[in-house]
Amino acid sequence: MTASLILRGLFVGIVAGFLAFSFAKYFGQPQIDQAFAFEEHLDQGAAPELVGREVQSGVGLISGVLVYSASMGALFALAFANCVGRVGGLGPRGLAALLALGGFVAVIVVPALKYPANPPSIGDPDTLRERTHLFVLMVMLSVVAMVIAVNFAAKLLPRHGAWTAALVGIGLYLLVVNLGGSVFPPVNEVPDGFPAESLWQFRLATLGIQLVMWSALGLIFGHLTERDFRRLRWQSQR
Repeated sequence: MTASLILRGLFVGIVAGFLAFSFAKYFGQPQIDQAFAFEEHLDQGAAPELVGREVQSGVGLISGVLVYSASMGALFALAFANCVGRVGGLGPRGLAALLALGGFVAVIVVPALKYPANPPSIGDPDTLRERTHLFVLMVMLSVVAMVIAVNFAAKLLPRHGAWTAALVGIGLYLLVVNLGGSVFPPVNEVPDGFPAESLWQFRLATLGIQLVMWSALGLIFGHLTERDFRRLRWQSQR
């Protein structure tokens, strides 16, 4: 069962990736183009790019999005397989939607509040590795905090009910994330003079790309899995 769910996660991840690419192409790419134009204006004597902008915004963008979304789909399927039967009252659709919401918050929203996305041409290249490590550590902290909070809430559920368990779990997650995140240093490498509106639009578009991917992942995966569960129950009753 787990193997089939992982294959489904990969397939749904690819579908979600195409949807996210379409969003990125029409809503995120204009802000990236403005960022590169700003960089070229500051450094007109720089060497020509090894990879052209048409390749970066076409084949490069879609390949990167598809690899990322397929990987997230496989991890999503593993999490779904681990949670099946452990969350009472939720069918496949409800569980998939809940996992997609939790993944979007833990992997995307909360880390972005600490280290918001910048256009690819913005920032000091010498600190790229350090900034990447900090962001990955923030994602790991957020995911671990989410797992701790969910497990703690699950233990409270039988005795204290869903509302109390959910509120305590959310409070615990926010506490762990805030305490852990306060240890990480801030990063602000947006150059003076960069248009604030372009930066804001880019960050909104980045969040929108992730929202499209996670929404499609949860909804499509849940629909396909619930359909299979119904078919299996029907076959077992014959």
